[in-house]
Amino acid sequence: MNLTPFVHGFGTGGGLIVAIGAQNAHVLSQGVRDNHPLTVALICIACDIVFVSAGIAGVGAAVSASPALTLWATWGGAAFLLFYGWGSLRSALRGGTLDVSERSDRSLKRVVVTTLAVTLLNPHFYLDTVILLGGLSSRFQGESRFSFWAGAITASILWFLTLSLGGRLLAFLFARPIAWRILDTLVCATMWSIAGTLVWHLIAK
Repeated sequence: MNLTPFVHGFGTGGGLIVAIGAQNAHVLSQGVRDNHPLTVALICIACDIVFVSAGIAGVGAAVSASPALTLWATWGGAAFLLFYGWGSLRSALRGGTLDVSERSDRSLKRVVVTTLAVTLLNPHFYLDTVILLGGLSSRFQGESRFSFWAGAITASILWFLTLSLGGRLLAFLFARPIAWRILDTLVCATMWSIAGTLVWHLIAK
């Protein structure tokens, strides 16, 4: 397996899913309460696998077939990553905490429906998994594109299992604003470094 596209996929996918959002708040809160945490994690991972695969197989293939679309997708992806990183930097400067003290329904059906809702009803989910990752994958062909996909999916698996199953330990950590500041700073650095790499490859051609 080619490690370069794998690292790109892992870094981009990881940076996108780690950013604070309704889905992560839900996953962490269910983990803290020990409310079907493995089920919650597996649902999120399964959604990522389906839509990242669709994006890379569909959008990635369509974009890579056109040099002009590849150029636009790369520049657009770099611009989006820069903007995404700027949002994470602002969040890091602002700080914040995650309130996981609210009571929740322990019904498995309710947990499944809620997890699907916070995932599939979020427009950013499709932008990240289908459009952005699919478009960025067009830089790679054949086995390298598979490596990019594997990197993104690996990031998803590690993040959601850690966030959900380690929720009780992580809740204490993320109750502190400094933890979110550090996390958001790392997300910003990841997004900007990948954007810089994309721009460098375009200029170097």
